[in-house]
Amino acid sequence: MQVLARNLAQRVSRSQVISRYAYSTQRVRDIGQPTPASHPHVTIFYSILQNAFIMLSDGSPLLHQLMAEGEVTPGIRIEEYIGRRKKLAELLPQNSLAIVSSAPMKMMTDVVPYTFRQEADYLYLTGCQQPGGVAVLSSEHGLCMFMPESTPNDIAWQGEVAGVDAASKVFKAEQAYPISKLPEILSDMIRSSSKVFHNDQTASQKYTNLDEFKKSASLGKVKSLSSFTHELRLIKSPAELKLMRESASIACQGLLKTMLHSKGYPDEGILVAKVEYECRIRGAQRMAFNPVVGGGSNASVIHYSRNDQRIKDGDLVLLDMGCELHGYVSDLTRTWPPCGKFSSLQEELYDLILETNKESIKLCKPGTTIRQLNTYSTDMLCDGLMKMGILKNRRLYHQLNPTSIGHYLGMDVHDSSSVGYDRPLVPGSVITIEPGVYIPSSFNCSERFQGIGIRIEDEVLITETGHEVLTGSMPKEIKHIETLLNNHCHENAAQSFASFSS
Repeated sequence: MQVLARNLAQRVSRSQVISRYAYSTQRVRDIGQPTPASHPHVTIFYSILQNAFIMLSDGSPLLHQLMAEGEVTPGIRIEEYIGRRKKLAELLPQNSLAIVSSAPMKMMTDVVPYTFRQEADYLYLTGCQQPGGVAVLSSEHGLCMFMPESTPNDIAWQGEVAGVDAASKVFKAEQAYPISKLPEILSDMIRSSSKVFHNDQTASQKYTNLDEFKKSASLGKVKSLSSFTHELRLIKSPAELKLMRESASIACQGLLKTMLHSKGYPDEGILVAKVEYECRIRGAQRMAFNPVVGGGSNASVIHYSRNDQRIKDGDLVLLDMGCELHGYVSDLTRTWPPCGKFSSLQEELYDLILETNKESIKLCKPGTTIRQLNTYSTDMLCDGLMKMGILKNRRLYHQLNPTSIGHYLGMDVHDSSSVGYDRPLVPGSVITIEPGVYIPSSFNCSERFQGIGIRIEDEVLITETGHEVLTGSMPKEIKHIETLLNNHCHENAAQSFASFSS
């Protein structure tokens, strides 16, 4: 490793090194989240697949700045945030007001908080990744941000947070006030508005307790904002799609490494730790949700979360996971036998799920709806389960799979949830395709099928001409999975991954 580092250092030009060190000596104001000034760090890309540094054509390493000038959050420029706010203001009825509260800080104990995750609408419109704020948007006022006020004690314990100055200078709010001014100023805004829209899922008592808000609510003037924001978030910009591709790539690499790890460590708890580790070291800030690692009959529990059982030899394991990269999530599922070999029974059922996955993906294109995809996949699975003798009555299918074929994906795992599944898909939207079967141990079928759960999930971007599978590099064919598990150790997993994805 020392030799690699020395060789790498020789390849980085003197000017690059000097410029980076010179930059880091500046005194930079901390606003509680990364900025181009505080996080100009160079990332030297290391290929997990090739076990080597990625080099440019001239032999120098591929360098990447975490945040470029003009970005409010990694990958998203201030112009995009301003454009989002402009589009929302245009969608709102005349003389109306949109109130969006940041997510609250939730406590694990009296002094220990849970890891904070920003509310998606607030992040989408402001770029602020911190708690304590309320944003108000209207055609008349533009963006008005009410920001938390920190005491020296707060800063000592929790660090700096974005305040009024950051709201104006970083997030480019037209108006900015300390949160203590909210009752007076927001009450006047509500009083002069004909309608008020807010994100009711994270409504804050900072404004819901105001007399003017209560009065508007009693008159039926208060509505949910999600029908507008979810509409905007449905179609991803090129910058958003770049982050989603990167998030999907990290998830694929993390899951591949975990799959290889499973043969030597067939334990749910170890595998959930492994997949999180592999995603985090590749740049993910967190997992998109608590991974489902269900071995044996645990795989038939759709949102199994205990992840505390040893996986028996010969059993399948279902791993449903995703990670979050700078506000954008991935969602991916694979099912495999850690022992390295599918039984003939497992293979028969797996093939049905795999074919349903592939045939459903083929239908993904503009104009198709998730509802139509669900109907198609349900018919395909019903026919196969009837033929195998697992299902004797089609009306009982919901007992084996009560889920939809997929959902929208973006800043949240179930993104744009207010947009129905009857909406024709459009270019720029991302959905999941995740057929599965979950046979309870008590289900009335042959005992050999009882307790089996299988799901194969991919992310699909709808394009102008059809679709792009964002998780297409992750193996799912039986022959590829068995070859990986039996013939490739951790050191040469990279070459296997590259060959299967080509």
